[in-house]
Amino acid sequence: MPGAAGRHEKLTKASDAVTLLQLAGAVAVVHDYRAKETIFSQGGRADVLCYLNRGLAKLTVVSKEGKEAVIAILPTGSFFGEESLAGQNIHVKGAAALTDCSVMLFKKEKVLSTIRRHPDFAEFFIIYLLQRNSRTEEDLIDQLFNSSEKRLARTLVLLAHFTPDEARAEAVVPNVSQETLARMIGTTRSRVNFFMNKFRRLGFIDYDQGLRVHTSRLRMVLHD
Repeated sequence: MPGAAGRHEKLTKASDAVTLLQLAGAVAVVHDYRAKETIFSQGGRADVLCYLNRGLAKLTVVSKEGKEAVIAILPTGSFFGEESLAGQNIHVKGAAALTDCSVMLFKKEKVLSTIRRHPDFAEFFIIYLLQRNSRTEEDLIDQLFNSSEKRLARTLVLLAHFTPDEARAEAVVPNVSQETLARMIGTTRSRVNFFMNKFRRLGFIDYDQGLRVHTSRLRMVLHD
């Protein structure tokens, strides 16, 4: 947890970084969003850094032909919209709520000021972005070299990891539609439906209490 001004402690959690932002004078505007509601649109004005305080969100890009691709799923504790900090005036991607969400919005000027004045925050934020870029590269490698079935299995395991009971061998994942899953892994909804039925027959998932993922079993698909 960050201390008083001038005291530098290593930040390890995004929530501590948010606390430091607030202590440094960055006042957050909090907005609540219902599932499927737009947080910001591709091409819209980019002038805030967003922090997902509750819920799950997704980042998307839309082609000129109107085709949408889901490029990331954001769990609670995620920063996004950081393109405004790099001088971009418009969002190059969109963000929408996957579940009911609470989002904290920080003006970019206050965030940039905190980066300059607090090396601990700057270090945390750089590491955070590098780790997220690494996950994005892993997703790209997954898209290039793995089958649709393995991409779906990996996505379900990642979604299970985002849930509060992630330490267990199974987890109930959020209500993500098969259409969204198809956009995430770059295939059709019918293929997702085929593999979901297969996973259910094999006991990798079930629908007893929502979509329950048996992660230890589903990982077998990834190692085939």
